[in-house]
Amino acid sequence: MKAERLASLDAFRGFTVAGMILVNNPGSWSSAYPQLLHAPWHGWTFTDFIFPFFLFIVGVSMMYSFAVRKSKGDSNSELIKQVVRRAAIIFGIGLFLNLFPYFNFSSVRIPGVLQRIGVCYLLGSLIVLNTTWRSQVLWLVGILIFYYATMMFIPVPGIGVGVLEPGKNLAAYLDQFILSGHMWVSTKTWDPEGLFSTIPAIGTTLCGVLTGQLLLSSYSRKEKAMIMLGFGIAGLVVGNVMGWFMPINKSLWTSSYVVFMAGWALVFLSAFYYIMDIRNYTTWAKPFTVYGLNALIVFAGSGLVAKIMNLIKVGVDPITGKDVALKTFLYNAYFAPVADPINASLLFAIAFNLVFLGIAWGMHYKKWYVKI
Repeated sequence: MKAERLASLDAFRGFTVAGMILVNNPGSWSSAYPQLLHAPWHGWTFTDFIFPFFLFIVGVSMMYSFAVRKSKGDSNSELIKQVVRRAAIIFGIGLFLNLFPYFNFSSVRIPGVLQRIGVCYLLGSLIVLNTTWRSQVLWLVGILIFYYATMMFIPVPGIGVGVLEPGKNLAAYLDQFILSGHMWVSTKTWDPEGLFSTIPAIGTTLCGVLTGQLLLSSYSRKEKAMIMLGFGIAGLVVGNVMGWFMPINKSLWTSSYVVFMAGWALVFLSAFYYIMDIRNYTTWAKPFTVYGLNALIVFAGSGLVAKIMNLIKVGVDPITGKDVALKTFLYNAYFAPVADPINASLLFAIAFNLVFLGIAWGMHYKKWYVKI
């Protein structure tokens, strides 16, 4: 399999990074557009696309990385060593962001976005390096069936069978049992990146793996685009049908969510692929490509800066008497006066994005690419 670099994959990764920064950094959480917030529970919004897109892209990229390494003569054992190192670094960066700035290990949140990416990358890689694509399909189907069956039919003490309410389901029960005191501070009783719900997230990664297998195959580019689009539409239909039995839910990462979001990822990637790798229209996507070439540093850096902006105090609110964070000061001084609250909040998120785009562009100009 020849692993030629895809312009569309870098741009799709960058598009996802830009989306992540946009939804994670509103000027005011209470004034954000509904599509820039997660669905309250069951259902989905644009925001709920972001994380599964990341894991899908991890799966696609994994196949290209392995193809390049194997073409140079690397053995599976050498690839596994690299995978373990990368997964540990990704997990460690995520844990550092959770620890910063107080480094309170007794109550640190152990799960997180980067932590889940690291785990899914590690386990997905081990599956890929030890199986054929047919076996990977069976792994994917088996994961989805296993998660559906356990969540819907194993009774949870004090709750019952088939309950999927916040904090009242098998995934939450297991998180409380294993991660008590180390979960998301907003809930304390369950975690959207918890242990058990990471199992179906591996399925999302395998969807990307299978797409990578397709892109590395001998089909023509137009055939690849059509196959991706066809499977993408099928994923949207099948995921919706599965939602009748197990609702589409990002926090639980339900089996229907895996299939539905893989469908969207395939639709998006097929469009990027057709426009950029078949028609060769690439200039429009330059900002996304720049983001995509330094995705990890932009992801981690934006999260770190957002935290620092909330930690730095620049005055006292004369009405409440509370300290004013730098982020709040900037929003109130420069964004709130120029638009109604919901649009001012969006403008702040766009400005935050543009700052990091400028940093990424500078790194690209200097040819500084952070590799792990």
